[in-house]
Amino acid sequence: MTVREALAEWQGTLKEGSGRLRLGSGVFEGAYSFPSRFENGPGTNPEELIAAAHAGCFSMALTAILGRDGHVAQNIRTIAKVHLGAAEAGPAITRIELETEAEIVDLAEDEFQRLAQSAKAGCLVSRALAGVPRITLKASLVEAIKGQ
Repeated sequence: MTVREALAEWQGTLKEGSGRLRLGSGVFEGAYSFPSRFENGPGTNPEELIAAAHAGCFSMALTAILGRDGHVAQNIRTIAKVHLGAAEAGPAITRIELETEAEIVDLAEDEFQRLAQSAKAGCLVSRALAGVPRITLKASLVEAIKGQ
């Protein structure tokens, strides 16, 4: 199986220090710090990268499930919101909200909802994040126009 990697470097103390995150593919590198993670400071943070991974994974999982049922989405747009909060053991990811909107020709709303929930349950990142107390999904089906 494939192995993916990323590198994190940190210098200094927790609150005054800073670091860099770099994807193994080289397509992204960004600064992170205490303010970018626990406040609204500039830079990225691990939770933002988890959100990107979850949104991407879910969109691909939904595409695969739709394809198995003979449907092709003209467009799938997913936003993942990772909530960082407090737990007894300290800071924790307390909730992840997935919001997806898909344009699909000739698919009933109830069937779309069933397929979207199946994608949420089967997505590799959803399964990896099973320890998060609550992962929700809001799925919207946009009527697609045939031939586009």
